[in-house]
Amino acid sequence: MTDTIAERLRRHVQEIQDFPKAGLRFRDITPILRDPILFREAIDALAAKFAAREIDLIVGIESRGYILAAPLAYRLSKGFLPIQREDRLPEDTGTAYGLGYGFNPIDVHEDALTGGRKVLLVDDLLATGATMATCVDLVREAGGEPVAAAVLVEIPALEGRKRLGALELISLCQL
Repeated sequence: MTDTIAERLRRHVQEIQDFPKAGLRFRDITPILRDPILFREAIDALAAKFAAREIDLIVGIESRGYILAAPLAYRLSKGFLPIQREDRLPEDTGTAYGLGYGFNPIDVHEDALTGGRKVLLVDDLLATGATMATCVDLVREAGGEPVAAAVLVEIPALEGRKRLGALELISLCQL
Protein backbone atom coordinates (compact mmCIF):
# COMPACT_ATOMS: atom_id res chain seq x y z
CA MET A 1 0.00 0.00 0.00
CA THR A 2 1.33 3.43 -0.94
CA ASP A 3 1.58 6.12 1.74
CA THR A 4 -0.34 9.32 1.19
CA ILE A 5 1.52 12.61 1.03
CA ALA A 6 0.00 13.51 4.41
CA GLU A 7 1.50 10.37 5.98
CA ARG A 8 4.92 11.01 4.43
CA LEU A 9 4.91 14.67 5.51
CA ARG A 10 3.84 13.71 9.03
CA ARG A 11 6.75 11.26 9.35
CA HIS A 12 9.24 13.93 8.23
CA VAL A 13 8.19 16.71 10.62
CA GLN A 14 10.73 16.86 13.45
CA GLU A 15 9.57 17.88 16.92
CA ILE A 16 11.96 19.91 19.07
CA GLN A 17 11.09 20.36 22.74
CA ASP A 18 11.46 23.70 24.56
CA PHE A 19 12.16 25.77 21.46
CA PRO A 20 12.06 28.73 20.93
CA LYS A 21 11.35 28.91 24.64
CA ALA A 22 10.63 26.55 27.51
CA GLY A 23 7.31 24.76 27.30
CA LEU A 24 6.91 25.05 23.53
CA ARG A 25 7.32 22.29 20.97
CA PHE A 26 8.74 23.48 17.65
CA ARG A 27 7.73 21.54 14.54
CA ASP A 28 10.60 21.66 12.03
CA ILE A 29 9.89 21.07 8.33
CA THR A 30 13.59 20.98 7.39
CA PRO A 31 13.53 17.18 6.90
CA ILE A 32 10.76 17.69 4.29
CA LEU A 33 12.83 20.33 2.50
CA ARG A 34 15.91 18.07 2.45
CA ASP A 35 13.99 15.36 0.62
CA PRO A 36 13.80 16.62 -2.99
CA ILE A 37 11.02 14.25 -3.98
CA LEU A 38 8.82 14.97 -0.96
CA PHE A 39 9.44 18.72 -1.25
CA ARG A 40 8.41 18.65 -4.92
CA GLU A 41 5.35 16.52 -4.13
CA ALA A 42 4.30 18.98 -1.41
CA ILE A 43 4.56 21.96 -3.77
CA ASP A 44 2.73 20.01 -6.48
CA ALA A 45 -0.03 19.03 -4.03
CA LEU A 46 -0.54 22.66 -2.99
CA ALA A 47 -0.48 23.77 -6.63
CA ALA A 48 -3.16 21.20 -7.51
CA LYS A 49 -5.42 22.58 -4.77
CA PHE A 50 -5.22 26.12 -6.16
CA ALA A 51 -4.63 25.69 -9.92
CA ALA A 52 -8.19 26.58 -10.89
CA ARG A 53 -8.60 29.37 -8.33
CA GLU A 54 -8.63 33.07 -9.14
CA ILE A 55 -5.49 34.27 -7.37
CA ASP A 56 -3.28 37.26 -8.22
CA LEU A 57 -0.51 36.89 -5.66
CA ILE A 58 0.99 34.24 -3.42
CA VAL A 59 1.98 35.85 -0.11
CA GLY A 60 4.74 34.11 1.83
CA ILE A 61 5.00 34.62 5.58
CA GLU A 62 8.51 35.11 6.95
CA SER A 63 10.49 33.03 6.95
CA ARG A 64 9.62 29.41 6.26
CA GLY A 65 6.54 30.49 4.36
CA TYR A 66 8.86 31.95 1.70
CA ILE A 67 10.37 28.53 1.07
CA LEU A 68 6.94 27.22 0.09
CA ALA A 69 5.30 30.32 -1.39
CA ALA A 70 8.01 31.17 -3.93
CA PRO A 71 8.03 27.79 -5.73
CA LEU A 72 4.24 27.65 -5.47
CA ALA A 73 3.98 31.08 -7.13
CA TYR A 74 6.36 29.89 -9.85
CA ARG A 75 4.38 26.68 -10.35
CA LEU A 76 1.06 28.60 -10.61
CA SER A 77 2.53 31.47 -12.69
CA LYS A 78 1.54 34.01 -10.04
CA GLY A 79 3.39 36.85 -8.38
CA PHE A 80 5.10 36.38 -5.03
CA LEU A 81 4.91 38.91 -2.20
CA PRO A 82 6.77 38.52 1.11
CA ILE A 83 5.43 39.57 4.48
CA GLN A 84 8.53 40.44 6.47
CA ARG A 85 9.63 41.48 9.93
CA GLU A 86 9.46 45.22 10.53
CA ASP A 87 12.13 47.50 9.06
CA ARG A 88 13.24 45.11 6.32
CA LEU A 89 11.24 46.83 3.60
CA PRO A 90 11.45 50.39 2.27
CA GLU A 91 8.71 52.97 2.81
CA ASP A 92 5.08 52.49 1.80
CA THR A 93 4.47 49.46 3.94
CA GLY A 94 1.67 48.45 6.24
CA THR A 95 2.56 47.15 9.69
CA ALA A 96 0.73 44.74 12.00
CA TYR A 97 1.60 43.23 15.37
CA GLY A 98 1.07 40.01 17.26
CA LEU A 99 3.06 37.23 15.62
CA GLY A 100 3.43 33.79 17.10
CA TYR A 101 5.28 33.73 20.41
CA GLY A 102 5.44 37.47 21.01
CA PHE A 103 4.73 40.82 19.46
CA ASN A 104 6.96 41.14 16.45
CA PRO A 105 5.85 43.81 13.99
CA ILE A 106 5.55 42.74 10.34
CA ASP A 107 5.42 44.72 7.10
CA VAL A 108 4.12 44.28 3.58
CA HIS A 109 4.38 46.53 0.51
CA GLU A 110 1.01 48.30 0.53
CA ASP A 111 1.17 49.21 -3.15
CA ALA A 112 1.33 45.54 -4.12
CA LEU A 113 -2.14 44.85 -2.73
CA THR A 114 -4.18 47.82 -3.88
CA GLY A 115 -7.27 47.28 -5.96
CA GLY A 116 -8.43 44.17 -4.13
CA ARG A 117 -5.77 41.82 -5.45
CA LYS A 118 -6.76 38.24 -4.63
CA VAL A 119 -4.24 36.68 -2.28
CA LEU A 120 -3.29 33.18 -1.17
CA LEU A 121 -1.33 33.30 2.10
CA VAL A 122 1.24 30.54 2.61
CA ASP A 123 3.18 29.43 5.67
CA ASP A 124 4.81 26.21 6.80
CA LEU A 125 2.61 25.50 9.81
CA LEU A 126 -0.59 26.60 11.51
CA ALA A 127 -0.55 26.24 15.29
CA THR A 128 -2.45 28.86 17.32
CA GLY A 129 -3.21 30.83 14.16
CA ALA A 130 -1.84 34.11 15.56
CA THR A 131 0.69 34.62 12.77
CA MET A 132 -1.68 33.73 9.94
CA ALA A 133 -4.54 35.80 11.37
CA THR A 134 -2.26 38.82 11.77
CA CYS A 135 -1.09 38.45 8.18
CA VAL A 136 -4.66 38.09 6.90
CA ASP A 137 -5.56 41.34 8.68
CA LEU A 138 -2.49 43.07 7.24
CA VAL A 139 -3.37 41.97 3.70
CA ARG A 140 -6.91 43.32 4.15
CA GLU A 141 -5.67 46.61 5.62
CA ALA A 142 -3.35 47.05 2.64
CA GLY A 143 -6.24 46.60 0.19
CA GLY A 144 -5.85 42.94 -0.70
CA GLU A 145 -8.51 40.24 -0.64
CA PRO A 146 -7.43 37.03 1.11
CA VAL A 147 -9.08 34.12 -0.73
CA ALA A 148 -7.43 31.25 1.15
CA ALA A 149 -4.53 30.19 3.33
CA ALA A 150 -2.30 27.15 2.85
CA VAL A 151 0.15 25.35 5.12
CA LEU A 152 2.04 22.09 5.00
CA VAL A 153 1.26 21.23 8.61
CA GLU A 154 -1.65 22.03 10.91
CA ILE A 155 -1.88 21.26 14.62
CA PRO A 156 -5.68 21.00 15.09
CA ALA A 157 -5.49 20.69 18.90
CA LEU A 158 -4.33 24.33 19.07
CA GLU A 159 -7.44 25.46 17.15
CA GLY A 160 -5.63 27.97 14.95
CA ARG A 161 -8.18 27.48 12.20
CA LYS A 162 -10.78 29.26 14.38
CA ARG A 163 -8.75 32.48 14.27
CA LEU A 164 -9.16 32.61 10.50
CA GLY A 165 -12.94 32.83 10.62
CA ALA A 166 -14.51 31.92 7.29
CA LEU A 167 -11.22 32.05 5.37
CA GLU A 168 -10.54 28.70 3.70
CA LEU A 169 -7.49 26.88 5.05
CA ILE A 170 -5.80 24.03 3.21
CA SER A 171 -3.31 21.92 5.17
CA LEU A 172 -1.51 18.96 3.64
CA CYS A 173 -1.13 17.13 6.95
CA GLN A 174 -2.25 17.38 10.54
CA LEU A 175 -0.31 16.48 13.67
